[in-house]
Amino acid sequence: MDSGSRDAYGHLSYRGLIAWPERLKREEPLFRRVLEAAPSRRVLDLGCGTGEHARFLASLGFEPTGVDASPSQVEAARLADPEGRYVQGSLTALSGLVEPGFGAALCVGNTLPHLTDADDLRRCFSGLASRLLPGGRFLLQILNYDRILDRGERTFPVMVRPGEAGAETVFLRLMTPRPDGRITFTPATLRWRPGTESPLELVSAEEIQLRGWRRAEVEALLRESGFEVREVLGTMTGEPWSPASPDLVLLAHL
Repeated sequence: MDSGSRDAYGHLSYRGLIAWPERLKREEPLFRRVLEAAPSRRVLDLGCGTGEHARFLASLGFEPTGVDASPSQVEAARLADPEGRYVQGSLTALSGLVEPGFGAALCVGNTLPHLTDADDLRRCFSGLASRLLPGGRFLLQILNYDRILDRGERTFPVMVRPGEAGAETVFLRLMTPRPDGRITFTPATLRWRPGTESPLELVSAEEIQLRGWRRAEVEALLRESGFEVREVLGTMTGEPWSPASPDLVLLAHL
């Protein structure tokens, strides 16, 4: 995540809220196709969170470096992977955080909308371009905000995961669009004990400011920073993009 100076994700446990083995199995073919054609096996994982993607890429023989703005997420990544390389800092400062010479970068998990200003996104892309080798690959995934904004969508599907002591964890994600294209994102976790006197208990909730980046805006800023967009997909499993797609997935070359 790239949530700025305040660690908005310090109270949210994304590791336990995502079925990671299933997700990584779905994403592996696209990762292999993109990264194995890169000029180096050194890979930047931008918005690495707790390091699940970085550890998975290492298991495939790549050399990942994770970057995330959240101190708590980077700490969790280092605890899970003491031999891995994780750097804490904003994606707007990549040229000062990591050395050049990477063959590829990925930025998935809807990280990019945490950069809410065009100048910040421009600094991210230009800094990334300075860290990649010629011919470097960049795999970018965000939600399809063209669909979300045009349809006025306010929520994501509720996620229910196993919890502790017989409880289950419910993850709610609410959105409030603003006229300037920004979105107030409200993730909340609840403890659910069906059949008890107080079946739902709020564990944590945050308000995070995001930017609903549309496809045309992202592509224009990538081109401005020297990238060429080669493919546009609608999912991480390779379906073509359409205005109704769940995701916007861009494959760009330097």
